[in-house]
Amino acid sequence: MLHDHSHGHHHDHAPKLDHLNSAFVWGIILNSIFVVIEAVTGLFSHSLSLLTDAGHNLSDVASLALALLAFKLTKVSANKQYTYGYKRSTIMVSFFNALILFVAVGFIAYEAVIRFIHPQVVQGGTIAWVAFIGIGINAFTAWLFISHKEKDLNVRGAYLHMAVDAIVSLGVVIAGIIIYFTHLYWIDSAVSLIIVIVIIGGTWNLLKNSLRLEMDGVPAEMHIDKIKAELLKVEGVVNVHHVHVWALSTTENALTAHLVIRDEDMASFDNIKHNLRHRLLHMDIHHSTFEPELAGEKCEQVKC
Repeated sequence: MLHDHSHGHHHDHAPKLDHLNSAFVWGIILNSIFVVIEAVTGLFSHSLSLLTDAGHNLSDVASLALALLAFKLTKVSANKQYTYGYKRSTIMVSFFNALILFVAVGFIAYEAVIRFIHPQVVQGGTIAWVAFIGIGINAFTAWLFISHKEKDLNVRGAYLHMAVDAIVSLGVVIAGIIIYFTHLYWIDSAVSLIIVIVIIGGTWNLLKNSLRLEMDGVPAEMHIDKIKAELLKVEGVVNVHHVHVWALSTTENALTAHLVIRDEDMASFDNIKHNLRHRLLHMDIHHSTFEPELAGEKCEQVKC
């Protein structure tokens, strides 16, 4: 039985850490400053919506810091204990970030309900001005990630967090203006509950996709049947079975498969696997392991 462990060198599909490093650093700095401003202002103005948004932004700062750490870990070389290196840390961070947000919104929702029942006097004008600053900071931070948001789950998460925060800040601005002119203080709590709903909606897919990758599931954008069909296009490959696809990180995927090869084509298996690797690279599969079998050979694996 021949075994081929062929690891492709991907075509620069994944965003480079060097390119994203400054985006993460700027995002962390700007949002950290804004969290302090928003929290202090929220305390003095008795605004739950500002404090809620400050807590959300603080979780975003933690998310950005963890994502940056994960990307740095992907550069650490593999060793005997971790033969793929620390690339999987990006998946763990993505999952952990989603959990942080869900825990945070639980506390926010509870406080919002209490304040909705017992409204407190808040300064609408102050709320509006501070939230207006937040729109600019969050929108700028989201723009830093926009070019790579479809290439990596953590980058997509960072972009979504910042984009949602910009929308949330706009809602807080509107609430502050309404409170300033109408003195309807319950609106402050109502906006906090709306923020909670927006956060849950924006985070659900991140949690679902990161959990799928944690469980070694097939990445959401990939389909086993399409992968098999692509492999069968290579001349000499009669059948494909025992196919497994999983994520090594949020930017790299791996595949193992049994290939049934015609007897007369087994001598040219090197050319076949080169063709296979090239096709898989265009499907964002960067590491592939093939086990060839002769057409008349019986597969030894269970459930082949």
